[in-house]
Amino acid sequence: MAGKKTGQIKSRKRVADHGEVFTGEREVNAMLDLVKSETERIESRFLEPACGDGNFLAEILRRKLEVVKKASKYKGKVFTADYEKKAISALCSIYGVELLQDNVEACIKRLYGIWDKEYTKVMKTEASDAVREVAKFILRKNILCGDTLTMLKNDGSPIIFSQWDFVGNDNIKRRDFRLDELMKGGKDSVSDDYDQSEAVPHSTFTYDEMSGTWMPDPIKEYRPTDYRRIADYD
Repeated sequence: MAGKKTGQIKSRKRVADHGEVFTGEREVNAMLDLVKSETERIESRFLEPACGDGNFLAEILRRKLEVVKKASKYKGKVFTADYEKKAISALCSIYGVELLQDNVEACIKRLYGIWDKEYTKVMKTEASDAVREVAKFILRKNILCGDTLTMLKNDGSPIIFSQWDFVGNDNIKRRDFRLDELMKGGKDSVSDDYDQSEAVPHSTFTYDEMSGTWMPDPIKEYRPTDYRRIADYD
């Protein structure tokens, strides 16, 4: 579980009640260095199943944003339009599930703070409040309060994540997937413990010949939309 740099526990009660012990900064970096090339790929997706207030995700985001800055430079100059899209893409690739709501809020705030600091530093007067709102919207969709073991949110409904893909120049295609269907590996392995399944239906599945498995189709797809306006079509 990821957490604050200043300590590995918040209180003994939280340890006793929830087993909450945060991972130290040194360990976080050592573990991420094992997959260093993936942490430096802008579009490479990461899911932290017990994200706490965000040590792992924060470091992944920092690494990705460094790559974004380098990838947006030509002859020493940062092309701000390219940087902005790549910075949003980096944010789109980071996901977390956390049992405790206060940690969820702290994680979202922390990740947004890291992103906005770099965004503002690079974009300067071209920084857009509308794009900042897009960043907040993505984080609210990607960092969720729930239990990865049951794959349910705290209200008992299935955990649903959005996959964000840039298509064309400025458009993002959003597709929503149920986590249980993504993780359990096939159409016959998913049980429905949600007593309001009509509200969140199971996906249909498509057989993928390359992997030899049944892959879930999205439970909802959104039309490709300019990345600056994706929150308009929630």
